[in-house]
Amino acid sequence: MADEIAANQDNQTEQVQEIKPKKFNKKLIIIIAGAFLVLIISGFITYMVLHSSGKSDGASHKNEETSVKATLVPIEPLILNLSEQGRFLKITMQFEISDPSYQQFVSDYIPQLKDAIIILISSKSSDSISSPEGKLQLKDEILLRANQTVGKDIFKNLYFTEFVMQ
Repeated sequence: MADEIAANQDNQTEQVQEIKPKKFNKKLIIIIAGAFLVLIISGFITYMVLHSSGKSDGASHKNEETSVKATLVPIEPLILNLSEQGRFLKITMQFEISDPSYQQFVSDYIPQLKDAIIILISSKSSDSISSPEGKLQLKDEILLRANQTVGKDIFKNLYFTEFVMQ
């Protein structure tokens, strides 16, 4: 009797083991196939989007480079006192000029430009130039002063390449 029960349990165990792997394998295969399909589709879409946008952006970018090349005039780093006691600003910038033929003209005015920048920045407080809006306003003011200093409207933009406050 014990042998029959043990044999019956072995048969049931074998049947359970045979049934479970079949269900598990089907689900596992379906999940793996679905995930693989999603990966292939997303990879294809990504490739197509990057490949198509790369061609159009590259062509237009080359056209921009050949048609307009910015001429930059660097200004040496300046270390300035701000209007508050014990506050300093180290600033390096580059002016973008509208015409490359003005580069020598601007180089002759570098001392006057530095003077105008020093006077303007030393009247500023750290609070007024620490925010992004304050930096943009400072850029506009420096551009205005620079154009007034040279007597012509030749500066298109100003780029801060270093801006450290202490």
